[in-house]
Amino acid sequence: MNRLRVNSGPVLGVTALWLATRALMLWLLVHDSSPLLGGGAVDREVWRLYSGWYGVLAHGSFPAHDTLWQYPPGAGVVLLAPRLLPWLTYFQAFVVLTLAVDALVTVALTRTGTRTGRSLLGAALWTGGLPLLLHIPLARYDVQVTALAVLSLLALGRSARTGGVFGALGALVKVWPALVLLGTPRGPVTRRAWGWATATAVAALGVLAVLFDHPLSFLWEQGGRGVQIESLGGTALNLARHAGWPGRADYRYGAVELVGPHVDAVAAASLALTVVAFALLVLWRLRARHWSGATPFDAALCAVLLFTVTSRVISPQYMVWLLGLAAVCTTSRHTSQRPVAGLVLVATALSSLVFPMHYAEVVDGTWTGCLLMLARNGVLASAAVLSFLRLWRAARPNGKTPPATEPRPGYDRLPKRALSLS
Repeated sequence: MNRLRVNSGPVLGVTALWLATRALMLWLLVHDSSPLLGGGAVDREVWRLYSGWYGVLAHGSFPAHDTLWQYPPGAGVVLLAPRLLPWLTYFQAFVVLTLAVDALVTVALTRTGTRTGRSLLGAALWTGGLPLLLHIPLARYDVQVTALAVLSLLALGRSARTGGVFGALGALVKVWPALVLLGTPRGPVTRRAWGWATATAVAALGVLAVLFDHPLSFLWEQGGRGVQIESLGGTALNLARHAGWPGRADYRYGAVELVGPHVDAVAAASLALTVVAFALLVLWRLRARHWSGATPFDAALCAVLLFTVTSRVISPQYMVWLLGLAAVCTTSRHTSQRPVAGLVLVATALSSLVFPMHYAEVVDGTWTGCLLMLARNGVLASAAVLSFLRLWRAARPNGKTPPATEPRPGYDRLPKRALSLS
């Protein structure tokens, strides 16, 4: 009862902040046709693209031969979900369900934050950080994907089995949530989490293969992706336009990409950097010696950051993923990623300046557009480097041992022999 009284004020504050900011996001969505808000470019994704795919999925098939369909089969389940609210239009139902999932994430982070040794900063970061993307989160399904990743991480400490199941479901919707299991401690916890994740993925894929035709059609569309204008490589090429590079921006595969000489080389360099990032994460895991309750959270944020900044595509909605993972990190008072979370917030705010507010200038390659992209991607790259360095230092033998005030949930129920990390 005393703990409830102590925490009731901050919890009410988070609730009030959520209600106020989500009302603002809805207002922005209603006024999406404003030129400053993208002139209808944001909500078009739902009522034109998602709605069209819904019609195909409702007839028992994935959108085969559609170059814009580049998502794992679990995405089909999310896009079919609005049929649960048949009294609303597809667009209205999609937004309502997105807000409901957003509220679920907020509740999960808040409940975690009120526990001993935890912090409500995570709930506040998610609640206050998401509106920095204006109304974009309400018109993309990345909130739903992020929710699965967040629930996976929050569940890991209590049940590796549940964490693995949520991680697998997230990966079936948009691949990257598979990375949230990277930081599970070696031994029984990892075997249980990854084992259940594998079993869940195989079972779910089997069900989807029975219910729908062409469940793996997305694989054939991924290879054609080029260099999106918002990626690090795209920023370099956009700046090269001012030095005489003859390339141009073109709408392809559902995004604005740069086409012209040397684009293939830039794409290959991005892929090489992704391989390097993966190698660094594997090296960290092999050499890590200290795991705390915050380690799985920190490793997840670091991994997704590294894969994001080395990607050929860094769409603004990718920031939803990073906000969710940063929020999970900051529920722990002993995370190594608090400065990184601050940089994620800065990059999120800059992303809104890029799209939708000044996207025309980015596409045209003006100095304003180039400098905005340079700032956003510079902050993201700095966050990725800082994240890995702090993760590495926290896991080394001379790292600081987690204080007793933050128990390692779930791990303390395992035999001491199982916790040996050497």
